[in-house]
Amino acid sequence: MLLQNLVPLAVFGAILVLVWTVFEVGRARGRYGIKAPAVTGHPDFERIFRVQMNTLEQSVLFFPALWLCANYFRADVAGIAGLVWVVGRIWYALGYYRAAAARGAGFALGMLAFAVLLAGGGFGLIKHLFWA
Repeated sequence: MLLQNLVPLAVFGAILVLVWTVFEVGRARGRYGIKAPAVTGHPDFERIFRVQMNTLEQSVLFFPALWLCANYFRADVAGIAGLVWVVGRIWYALGYYRAAAARGAGFALGMLAFAVLLAGGGFGLIKHLFWA
């Protein structure tokens, strides 16, 4: 039962991470006095804002890769990789909030998970199109 729910759990986790980053930017605007639409000013605000934008940018690639992997390769692999991506993005955010140089490990984990999703989805799709 749990394995078949990993993909929706990963999607829900990713949505929560996106919502969390939105709220963090809002809090940072108040803390550092950055009035919308400005996105520069205080270096701490700029790092928090970059976390939100980078996570949003990555999610545009993450969600279709998750779908392809779950539908054309293996849903359990997609779900696990999706949850690893979520953990990676949280680790990335917490590191980047402290210092730009501290974001690397979380970024690498998220990219590894994304690579699994993309490779699994691409392999599964090609197999489905040409050998099914």
